[in-house]
Amino acid sequence: MAFRYPNVATSVLRSVVAEKRSSYKKTIGLSDVQEPILSAPPEVRRIIERVLQAEKDKLYMKAPRNINDDILRIVKEEVQ
Repeated sequence: MAFRYPNVATSVLRSVVAEKRSSYKKTIGLSDVQEPILSAPPEVRRIIERVLQAEKDKLYMKAPRNINDDILRIVKEEVQ
């Protein structure tokens, strides 16, 4: 025996569960993604570049270890 839901419940569920598209419909280009890096001060830019390089160096590892320590070391070196 199948349980039947009233039409009101299914219409509410359909509107709650349905996928909603964004209203702004803006496409993001590569320049938009890199803009915060390019507009950052040189010190911050060096930190970002070194952290990205440290993460790239760990990509080959199955379970990357000590990345947080590496990032902390990079930030301390750049701040001093």
